[in-house]
Amino acid sequence: MNSDQTEVSRQEVFGHPKGLLYLFFAELWERFSFYGMKALLVLYMTKHLLYSDDKSFGVMAAYMSLVYVTPMIGGIIADRYIGYRKSIILGGVLMAAGHFFLTIETPVFFYGSLALIIVGNGFFKPNISTMVGTLYKEGDGRRDSGFTIFYLGINLGGAIAPLMCAWLAELYGWHYGFLLAGIGMLVGLVVFKRGTQLAVFGDKGLVPDIKNYEKKIYGLNKGDRIWFLAWLSVPVFALIVRFNEFEHYLVWIATFFLIGYISYILTKVSIKERKRLLVAVYFTSLYALFAAVFEQAGSSLTLFADRNVNLVGINAAQTNSINSTWIVVLAIPFALLWTFLSKKKANPNSAIKFGLGMLFLGLGFLIFGMSAQEVDEYARTPMFYLIFGYLVLTVGELFLSPIGLSKITELSPVKYVTFIMGVWFSANFYGHFFAGKIAKLTTVKEGEASIFSEGLSGTISETITGLSNTLVEGNNTEAFQQLYSYVSVYANFGVITMGIGVVAIMISPLIKKLMVGIH
Repeated sequence: MNSDQTEVSRQEVFGHPKGLLYLFFAELWERFSFYGMKALLVLYMTKHLLYSDDKSFGVMAAYMSLVYVTPMIGGIIADRYIGYRKSIILGGVLMAAGHFFLTIETPVFFYGSLALIIVGNGFFKPNISTMVGTLYKEGDGRRDSGFTIFYLGINLGGAIAPLMCAWLAELYGWHYGFLLAGIGMLVGLVVFKRGTQLAVFGDKGLVPDIKNYEKKIYGLNKGDRIWFLAWLSVPVFALIVRFNEFEHYLVWIATFFLIGYISYILTKVSIKERKRLLVAVYFTSLYALFAAVFEQAGSSLTLFADRNVNLVGINAAQTNSINSTWIVVLAIPFALLWTFLSKKKANPNSAIKFGLGMLFLGLGFLIFGMSAQEVDEYARTPMFYLIFGYLVLTVGELFLSPIGLSKITELSPVKYVTFIMGVWFSANFYGHFFAGKIAKLTTVKEGEASIFSEGLSGTISETITGLSNTLVEGNNTEAFQQLYSYVSVYANFGVITMGIGVVAIMISPLIKKLMVGIH
């Protein structure tokens, strides 16, 4: 790299490394593609493919959970063989292909397209987040702020995509929405490639061992073989999504793998690194619990909005932009808040932030449950509660998710940082798996009472929602039964989540001690 390129790589924008700007926009467009498709998926299955709620939730949970287990594999491959940059390019190509193939309406292409996005995300997601971490030295006070800005990029894409993709899907057909999502992914790749050409990343993210990488077997180097194997793995993931009722076996396999590999890493690192790594595992576990409840967005909350909310100005698919829109509004104020509090030496430590994140998430779901207090004769609730509930849980997300991204890059042993970032994203694997189980609790089955209609759960449901199972049965309409099923689940899981948040805050002094100097 010549001196001019070095100077470019050192430039700053708004007080942050210039590379952050390119990673911000690359992630924005990648998330545009991802969330645009996600907003359409459940409604596409229930309204166009005519899948049952149960089957749709099963496919959605399998797809979304696998999207977040593959980053563990992608992290290992990047750390050992091809580096962050090549992983990001490979992942982007696979994801773009997946979105475009969704426009072909056959079961093979439907499940194959989901599998392409699953594999592609495994290469893209952990490596672009790790690239952000490489821009800051350990102890840099701008790190949390930088990750919050990066998180803004994620959610700017997430806010725009459901509005545009759902609008196209409603006006011209589902496939045009999927097509726009694919175009978004290609734009993200172009932005990232431009950043590498301008050398804004310096020497970060290159192949870790170029001699090892260039060794050829049967005419193929490491990179060629990984591209080949990535495409070869697609049918395997397609089958897992198709036969999602057996996904619990994959959960056990992934769990044993995680325990085994993390145990191995613990034997290879210093005592200080070991303590920090255990905190990273603790944060990841909390994040998995967070995701299990939070990810009702896109599944049960989308159908709740479609069936039981008086929507004004937007359709059910477009409600998926509400959370991201709140993040766009709040991310910069939060980034400035963390910087201001750091200067005043009053910034809460990360363990407390995680507890507060869980508290706000639970409160957001209590608000969804409370919406039934003002239900109309058509079993529809005011849209205000949906918007306000999303605002509150978004505050919880900003206390937890971008801070987690920041801390994982600090807490991880340097040699294993991308794998541990993959472990962090595995929280979404577990979260989405259990989110699917929670979503299925909202389905109405004839002759069966809700499990949250009796005992303590029934009391919680009635206190928060103003509805009881007896009252709903007396009304005897499917719409009211479905409403009760939704809000009773949200009320009870809201209470559970808030309880977890209180416990997390109580044990935060112990967690802070194990972080050994990291705030």
